[in-house]
Amino acid sequence: MPVRRATRVPILLVLLLVLLPVPRAHAEGEPREVRGYIDAHSHLMAYEAFGGALMCGKPFDPRGIQEALRDCPDHAGNGVLAWWENFNRYGTPFGTHDPTGWPTFKDWPAYDSRTHQQVYYEWLERSWRAGQRVLVNHLVDNRQLCEIYPLKRNPCDEMAGIRLQAQRMREMQAFIDERSGGPGKGWFRIVRDSADARRVIEDGKLAVVLGIETSEPFGCRLVNGAPACTRADIDRGLDEARSLGVASMFVCHKYDNALCGVRFDGGVAGAFVNLANFVGTGRFWQAETCTGPAHDNTIAPAGEVGDALQPILKLLGMAGITLPVYPSGPHCNVRGLSGLGAYMVQGMMKRHMIVEVDHMSARAADRTLGILEAARYPGVISSHSWMDATYLPRVYRLGGMVAGYGSAADRFTAEWRRNKAQRDPARPFGYGYGLDANGMGALPEPRTGGDAGPLRYPFTSPIDPAVKLDRLRAGLRTWDLNTDGVANYGLVPDWIADIRAVGGPEITEDMARGAEVYLRMWRGAEEAPS
Repeated sequence: MPVRRATRVPILLVLLLVLLPVPRAHAEGEPREVRGYIDAHSHLMAYEAFGGALMCGKPFDPRGIQEALRDCPDHAGNGVLAWWENFNRYGTPFGTHDPTGWPTFKDWPAYDSRTHQQVYYEWLERSWRAGQRVLVNHLVDNRQLCEIYPLKRNPCDEMAGIRLQAQRMREMQAFIDERSGGPGKGWFRIVRDSADARRVIEDGKLAVVLGIETSEPFGCRLVNGAPACTRADIDRGLDEARSLGVASMFVCHKYDNALCGVRFDGGVAGAFVNLANFVGTGRFWQAETCTGPAHDNTIAPAGEVGDALQPILKLLGMAGITLPVYPSGPHCNVRGLSGLGAYMVQGMMKRHMIVEVDHMSARAADRTLGILEAARYPGVISSHSWMDATYLPRVYRLGGMVAGYGSAADRFTAEWRRNKAQRDPARPFGYGYGLDANGMGALPEPRTGGDAGPLRYPFTSPIDPAVKLDRLRAGLRTWDLNTDGVANYGLVPDWIADIRAVGGPEITEDMARGAEVYLRMWRGAEEAPS
């Protein structure tokens, strides 16, 4: 009997060790899970885009905040000549604002101001300290907008703008390093691969991923329906993008190009973008009534685009240009993914890049996802709610990721619930946001809906309970999320605290997993067969 007992104990222990589950974070060969939230879509260096004179202020300046946060020279006085700011903020070229900036910040930054700097580095630092661990910074440009806007100090070549912004990103990293003890010691770290990003996050710093969002990648514009680029141009462009450290990229953005048709903008903004599409390609958008569940945004009829564009439409008519007449909605762009576009997607997969499907027309997104599905390629993301929701289950099944566009806490939470309902239950779920800072869209406005009361200050970070924050102050100005919304990037922690108040701990826990899920998706793209 004693001998039998001695032999049974080791067997039971072996069985227990075999049968008990090993936590994934500690399994051999698997990295420990990281925590932190992710901004999957913003533009720190957009002030160098569109000719370099459209957006006012910089995210940093060695001479100090008083130089970084200056208004544009053409806004001087009362801002009455700032017609692009006025058009985007008020829907009319006419308007005024206090252009002072530092130190009073009376009228900007503001959640609805599109042309003033929204990401000063100290504001981003506040978000990092509160738990942000990934920032996907898209190098951005748009040739048509550059050519339309009369003031400029940079060329309108989109790739020239991309190169300059990549240089500025590294200058910003060096600037922060200098103030943090020397090279490599700053909290702002540009990363080239998922392993590098994981090491940065494990070190408690912010992993900065470079992406590209342009309307004519590598010169792939349309000229009267014909492509202005070749496969060789695409290969050279993708190789250069990778040499710049770019990991994530859009195939099209705002205007139809030689690669794919776009998902239309709606309303007054859509009418303006459609005009620019005509200027850039020689054609207005071509649309038909959708026959399936997926669709693009509905194009506003010419009579409903507002007073601001009516004079331009009349001038086009006087010049003999026939304005398009569209069928009844819902509208679908007749242009999908072209042969060159498919070659670009395959080229991105070959280089293990992340494919951004936002801004693609419904047809283009459908074919792109089909290519990725055929290859079982997980490197795909919808980074700021610019894709038809019909396709979300396909993104999730691939192992891709979805981030919601930055909006007031009640609307952001509602979208999170809709998106999470379409997740693949066999895969880990994490959620991010695409604030699109400096992307000429509005930031989250003050919340008016939901049962939660106003955000109470000071508050505890939903990601790191050791971090407590009061109202953000810069110069002579103090901001309060309840009245100012996300007036600048420094109020992102306040916004996420408000999201917790509206949606409960489940949503902020999903956001805390955002960095980990993004890294897994990225690693899956890196490990996919070429």
